[in-house]
Amino acid sequence: MYWTQEFDNLLPLLGHRNWILVVDKAYPYQSAPGITYIDTRSTLLDVLDRVASAIQDSAHVKPTYYTDQELNALSDDLVPDVETFRAELQKRLAGTETRTLLHDSVFKKLDEASKLFNVVVLKTDCTIPYSSVFIELDCGYWTAEKEQALRAKMHLTEEPCGYRAYTVGCRPRSTRH
Repeated sequence: MYWTQEFDNLLPLLGHRNWILVVDKAYPYQSAPGITYIDTRSTLLDVLDRVASAIQDSAHVKPTYYTDQELNALSDDLVPDVETFRAELQKRLAGTETRTLLHDSVFKKLDEASKLFNVVVLKTDCTIPYSSVFIELDCGYWTAEKEQALRAKMHLTEEPCGYRAYTVGCRPRSTRH
């Protein structure tokens, strides 16, 4: 099965708190049970284009992209063609929610997430260090603002009927014994 078919089968199963990683060739094969690996045998930028397009076309998830801060410090004298790669990556991520973190900080986030939620790792043929793109998924049809408003409506209070209930009220106690 070609990697795109496998990915297309997985995407509908993913939701908020899941991660998709588009990684370089040396990304480690981790032992956590919630991680699925797919060897794409394609370039990192081509895989990223395909994944970003599929996420954009889905109604149920939206992405936050993370890149390694170390990538910004690399130059062509250290890694040939890294400056061209970085410019192409920036073009592809323009207009998206993108955050830059130290490589180890991203791994800490992934370690926490993979204990409870699935992570899909798409290995590519890229041999540029710190080139991986980490995509944290969130709900595509619900916003943080709506969640905050919902939580404000749901403050728990001690009701006169003797049990904790939402502030919208509680059922009155029966008067029959």
